[in-house]
Amino acid sequence: MGIDLLPDFLRQNYEVHEWKHACAILKQDFPKEWDEIVGTLTTFRFRRSWITVGGGRKSKVSEAIDSELYRLGWEEKQFETEIVIDKSHTATPTHQVDCFKNRVALEIEWNNKDPFFDRDLNNFRLLFELRAVSVGVIITRCDALQEIFKEIKRGSSYGASTTHMSKLLPRIAGGGGGGCPILVFGISKSLYLED
Repeated sequence: MGIDLLPDFLRQNYEVHEWKHACAILKQDFPKEWDEIVGTLTTFRFRRSWITVGGGRKSKVSEAIDSELYRLGWEEKQFETEIVIDKSHTATPTHQVDCFKNRVALEIEWNNKDPFFDRDLNNFRLLFELRAVSVGVIITRCDALQEIFKEIKRGSSYGASTTHMSKLLPRIAGGGGGGCPILVFGISKSLYLED
């Protein structure tokens, strides 16, 4: 089962990995969120013009994905948490989640520094332990996209120390997400459009 629950298009055009039955949990317990993630990733394409320009606060790739999810009612979310010991309250704010809806947290890491994965996984772990999140989803890029970046002379902007699949998988396998079920999508070359 697992990844086989995903439509053929996603399995053929994304590098997909899951831990702790994330696909089954999403599809069974969060069918609306599952459908919205599947629909958003099915229609997503990334364009050459999006990667030939310099950065900024948010990449066009991240903006394309999260704006579609926001349209469907997802939101950026920071949780207000605290530790209480004998009436003494200590705030323990979490990092803001890119897209959140109904206990599903989704992060888009297109071209950040790779320690952002540690931050995301730690956030998933903590929020799962606090019963605020049931499944974490990360969308990043496949390593093979580096070939495209080199061809269009943007290879140095997407270097080895930025967020991509081979930087993420060892962190998850090493327990970075704790007990949180995690589903990961790597954007592949087949989703690239020349424009």
